[in-house]
Amino acid sequence: MERLTPREEEIMRVLWQLKKAFVNDIVEVLPDPKPHYNTISTIIRKMEEKGFVGHKAFGKTHQYFPIVSVENHKKDFVQNAVVNYFENSYQNLVSFFAQTEKISVEELKEIVEMIESKKTKS
Repeated sequence: MERLTPREEEIMRVLWQLKKAFVNDIVEVLPDPKPHYNTISTIIRKMEEKGFVGHKAFGKTHQYFPIVSVENHKKDFVQNAVVNYFENSYQNLVSFFAQTEKISVEELKEIVEMIESKKTKS
């Protein structure tokens, strides 16, 4: 699946929040300065071509909805980051956060506990 641009990501977050929306609804939720209706319409059609968004037609207007769930997008996003930036190693990913002090020892312990509890359930 193709990746989203930062602007597409922003619009996707709005669609996940609203569940379904017309272009005007999306423009309304976006922060100021508000993008032009035609700009958002073009972007969302590209997102539809990429397989992230679907639509239901109401005459000449379309109501858009997300096809890709937040969870699936998170999985794809993290997997892509791990493959492209961390040599396909989740250990390298966690190590990066530990080295940059973005994760605490307590958080690491919680992660280990989650992993161990999943192993005992399997």
